[in-house]
Amino acid sequence: MLRVLLLGGTGEARALAALLAGDAGLDVTTSLAGRTPRPQLPAGHVRSGGFGGAEGLARWLREHRTGAVVDATHPFAARISDHAARAARTAGVPLLALRRPGWAEQPGDRWQWAADTAEAAALLPALGRRPFLTTGAGELAAFAALPLHFLARTVTPPPPPLPARCDLITARGPFTHEGERALLRDHRIDVLVTKDSGGPAAKLAAAREAAIPVLIVRRPPPPPGVPAVPTPEAAARWLRAR
Repeated sequence: MLRVLLLGGTGEARALAALLAGDAGLDVTTSLAGRTPRPQLPAGHVRSGGFGGAEGLARWLREHRTGAVVDATHPFAARISDHAARAARTAGVPLLALRRPGWAEQPGDRWQWAADTAEAAALLPALGRRPFLTTGAGELAAFAALPLHFLARTVTPPPPPLPARCDLITARGPFTHEGERALLRDHRIDVLVTKDSGGPAAKLAAAREAAIPVLIVRRPPPPPGVPAVPTPEAAARWLRAR
């Protein structure tokens, strides 16, 4: 039996756990960071909390005789992905990254790219005065000094500092096209700020329809040398082939 550690927290991770549930040749444990209250739990074994960095993760892999690791964390969870790559090398365990494809620009889109949230904050004042931030709770501090009136949506309440004028919505997706269109209209949004998370994004279609610019933070580069697949089905094939 192949023992698998699935670094999860995404819809792709839950889909992969469901695909592997009941497979007699695989013993899968999904690891969740434990930061999100009432997370959506995947099928199979689940552990919650950190490992203690790359060294702690490598020790866990050895102690549990893990035969493979799948990093299916968020595309912007660069620190976790780096720890996974270092731990897998140390423990001599094969590692696969499961990454949903990034977004592709469509006719009518008015996109501008930023390397990180700091650059996004520097570019933002030239694009609008009523921004809609969907960059995550931990990223609002980058925009705190800007004299703009923000609408921000996060899954969990964000830590300070926050912009002086910031209307906050805490909600978990998925969101509908109709709902996003109404949100942009009702709050008079004139620029959307987001990350290239990939996957369905009704907010992008709503912004295209409203002809407002979208400022997108690029994904961090993946750890070098780690193979990647775009779908849970491909990750399942990789595991079963081992």
